[in-house]
Amino acid sequence: MKRKEKNNHNTLPGQHPKSPLEDPKATALVENLKQSKGYKIASLDQDFMESYEARGIRLELDYLKAELSMNTQGIEHTIVVFGGARIIEYKTAKKKVQEIEKELDADPMCQVTRSKLHTAQRMLEKSVYYDDARKFGSLVGQAGKGVDDCRVTIITGGGPGIMEAANRGAYDVGAKSIGLNINLPHEQFPNPYISPELCFLFHYFAVRKMHFLHRAKALVVYPGGFGTFDELFEILTLVQTKKSVAIPIVLVSKYYWNRAINFDFLREEGMISHNDLDIFTIVDNADEAWAYILSWYEKRNNPLFNHYEG
Repeated sequence: MKRKEKNNHNTLPGQHPKSPLEDPKATALVENLKQSKGYKIASLDQDFMESYEARGIRLELDYLKAELSMNTQGIEHTIVVFGGARIIEYKTAKKKVQEIEKELDADPMCQVTRSKLHTAQRMLEKSVYYDDARKFGSLVGQAGKGVDDCRVTIITGGGPGIMEAANRGAYDVGAKSIGLNINLPHEQFPNPYISPELCFLFHYFAVRKMHFLHRAKALVVYPGGFGTFDELFEILTLVQTKKSVAIPIVLVSKYYWNRAINFDFLREEGMISHNDLDIFTIVDNADEAWAYILSWYEKRNNPLFNHYEG
């Protein structure tokens, strides 16, 4: 009884609603106020958070959530891997070819099916890049002090294809890896091999791109389409204009890149300088890519893993 009297004595003004004995309408009026949009805490007000005026806050939150998580996980540096989302592993590509071949057997004159078969066969050939990106992911995953050392970590766009392969390679050896997925109008899923604590979903492409470069110690680019070209040329431009520090940029597959882009033609036409061709190199496989990255730092007397010794 005394405790109850003491608690009542410490009750603050406004802790209890106005008594209906004082005003019968008071309770209904207060409930109406509590349901009003203005009474919501700003961070819990979805309409406010998604408003045009709050875009700056959303940009900051989009950046900050991933930043804090990576700091917590001890991520210091990343190796970025880009490449085609349509490139799939061999057994899946082979199965797709066989399915389309059956369709063509049923209707040999169908040009649409013939076109589908040609594309599927090309993707079957490109499955070697999936295997190679997977190997590259494992090379990075085992580097440094071992798989538990995630200070240099694979980072991808978090989707299928080459991205999946690189994350999968790290997963194969028990290492962590990062996936930066993007929220799109159509539903998409992160690939299953990203470390759960390092799997992020962004709203803004710009913030996602910032995180790709923020800790990047190298960029490895496998064959791909528009998205891959976009990421590649943006980083080439940043390094060319010295808006970003130079890092080793490695394109994998001389066959693909020498046919897809005629860099020598750009130089001959004066569209880029001769030195711009030194910004990147083209190799044939994961082993060559990883060896180039390590030697790039060695030549600058700044070994990538020198702070791991001892």
